[in-house]
Amino acid sequence: QAQLVESGGGVVQSGGSLRLSCVFSGGAFSRYAMAWFRQAPGKERTFVASIMWSGKRAYYTDSVRGRFTISRDNAKNTVYLQMNSLEPEDTAVYYCAQDYVQFGIGSPFRGASWGQGTQVTVSS
Repeated sequence: QAQLVESGGGVVQSGGSLRLSCVFSGGAFSRYAMAWFRQAPGKERTFVASIMWSGKRAYYTDSVRGRFTISRDNAKNTVYLQMNSLEPEDTAVYYCAQDYVQFGIGSPFRGASWGQGTQVTVSS
Protein backbone atom coordinates (compact mmCIF):
# COMPACT_ATOMS: atom_id res chain seq x y z
CA GLN A 1 0.00 0.00 0.00
CA ALA A 2 1.32 3.41 -0.97
CA GLN A 3 2.53 5.78 1.73
CA LEU A 4 3.25 9.47 1.21
CA VAL A 5 5.08 11.61 3.73
CA GLU A 6 5.25 15.39 3.30
CA SER A 7 7.79 17.70 4.89
CA GLY A 8 9.13 21.22 4.52
CA GLY A 9 6.25 23.26 5.85
CA GLY A 10 6.71 26.07 8.32
CA VAL A 11 6.15 29.74 9.05
CA VAL A 12 7.45 32.30 6.60
CA GLN A 13 6.94 36.00 6.02
CA SER A 14 5.07 37.32 3.02
CA GLY A 15 7.35 37.29 -0.01
CA GLY A 16 9.39 34.40 1.31
CA SER A 17 9.96 30.90 -0.05
CA LEU A 18 9.54 27.30 1.04
CA ARG A 19 10.17 23.96 -0.62
CA LEU A 20 7.88 21.07 0.21
CA SER A 21 8.91 17.46 -0.30
CA CYS A 22 6.83 14.31 -0.48
CA VAL A 23 8.49 10.91 -0.25
CA PHE A 24 6.54 8.01 -1.73
CA SER A 25 6.88 4.35 -0.79
CA GLY A 26 5.01 1.11 -1.33
CA GLY A 27 4.47 1.30 -5.05
CA ALA A 28 5.79 2.19 -8.49
CA PHE A 29 6.25 5.92 -8.01
CA SER A 30 7.57 6.58 -11.50
CA ARG A 31 4.37 5.25 -13.13
CA TYR A 32 2.04 7.79 -11.56
CA ALA A 33 1.31 11.45 -11.93
CA MET A 34 1.60 13.26 -8.62
CA ALA A 35 -0.04 16.39 -7.30
CA TRP A 36 -0.17 18.89 -4.49
CA PHE A 37 -3.42 20.08 -2.94
CA ARG A 38 -4.05 22.48 -0.08
CA GLN A 39 -6.75 23.11 2.46
CA ALA A 40 -7.12 26.44 4.21
CA PRO A 41 -8.99 26.70 7.53
CA GLY A 42 -12.71 26.37 7.00
CA LYS A 43 -12.36 25.68 3.30
CA GLU A 44 -12.38 22.67 1.01
CA ARG A 45 -9.24 20.98 -0.23
CA THR A 46 -8.24 22.43 -3.62
CA PHE A 47 -5.82 21.55 -6.38
CA VAL A 48 -2.49 23.39 -6.48
CA ALA A 49 -0.30 21.63 -9.05
CA SER A 50 0.30 18.29 -10.73
CA ILE A 51 3.08 16.66 -12.72
CA MET A 52 2.84 13.81 -15.18
CA TRP A 53 4.52 10.48 -14.51
CA SER A 54 7.60 11.35 -16.59
CA GLY A 55 7.89 14.89 -15.29
CA LYS A 56 7.61 16.37 -18.77
CA ARG A 57 4.37 18.27 -18.17
CA ALA A 58 2.98 20.17 -15.21
CA TYR A 59 -0.28 21.92 -14.41
CA TYR A 60 -1.03 24.73 -11.97
CA THR A 61 -4.01 26.49 -10.54
CA ASP A 62 -4.13 30.11 -11.69
CA SER A 63 -3.38 31.62 -8.29
CA VAL A 64 0.04 29.97 -8.03
CA ARG A 65 1.20 29.88 -11.65
CA GLY A 66 4.49 31.73 -11.97
CA ARG A 67 5.19 31.51 -8.23
CA PHE A 68 5.14 27.75 -7.53
CA THR A 69 7.02 24.99 -9.35
CA ILE A 70 6.27 21.29 -9.07
CA SER A 71 9.03 18.80 -9.88
CA ARG A 72 9.88 15.18 -9.24
CA ASP A 73 12.88 12.91 -8.86
CA ASN A 74 11.85 9.39 -9.85
CA ALA A 75 15.16 7.99 -8.62
CA LYS A 76 14.35 9.28 -5.12
CA ASN A 77 10.59 8.60 -5.22
CA THR A 78 10.06 12.23 -4.31
CA VAL A 79 7.89 15.07 -5.57
CA TYR A 80 8.62 18.69 -4.67
CA LEU A 81 6.77 21.97 -4.57
CA GLN A 82 8.95 25.07 -4.69
CA MET A 83 6.92 28.02 -3.44
CA ASN A 84 8.20 31.54 -4.04
CA SER A 85 6.68 34.96 -3.42
CA LEU A 86 4.42 33.49 -0.78
CA GLU A 87 1.32 35.40 0.25
CA PRO A 88 -0.87 35.14 3.36
CA GLU A 89 -3.54 33.60 1.12
CA ASP A 90 -1.22 30.61 0.60
CA THR A 91 -1.60 29.65 4.25
CA ALA A 92 -2.96 26.10 4.35
CA VAL A 93 -2.20 22.48 5.01
CA TYR A 94 -0.51 21.11 1.90
CA TYR A 95 -1.06 17.51 0.84
CA CYS A 96 0.61 15.43 -1.83
CA ALA A 97 -1.30 12.78 -3.70
CA GLN A 98 -0.76 9.89 -6.08
CA ASP A 99 -2.89 9.70 -9.22
CA TYR A 100 -5.47 7.00 -9.57
CA VAL A 101 -4.24 5.68 -12.94
CA GLN A 102 -0.81 4.71 -14.20
CA PHE A 103 1.01 6.79 -16.81
CA GLY A 104 -1.39 9.71 -16.52
CA ILE A 105 -0.44 13.19 -17.68
CA GLY A 106 -1.65 14.76 -14.44
CA SER A 107 -4.81 16.45 -15.70
CA PRO A 108 -7.47 15.73 -14.78
CA PHE A 109 -6.11 14.39 -11.50
CA ARG A 110 -7.89 12.02 -9.18
CA GLY A 111 -6.11 11.25 -5.93
CA ALA A 112 -5.80 7.61 -4.96
CA SER A 113 -3.43 7.94 -2.01
CA TRP A 114 -2.72 10.96 0.18
CA GLY A 115 -0.14 12.11 2.64
CA GLN A 116 -0.89 13.44 6.12
CA GLY A 117 -0.19 17.04 5.16
CA THR A 118 2.27 19.72 6.16
CA GLN A 119 1.31 23.15 7.50
CA VAL A 120 2.39 26.29 5.64
CA THR A 121 1.77 29.61 7.37
CA VAL A 122 2.55 32.91 5.66
CA SER A 123 2.55 35.97 7.89
CA SER A 124 1.92 39.47 6.57
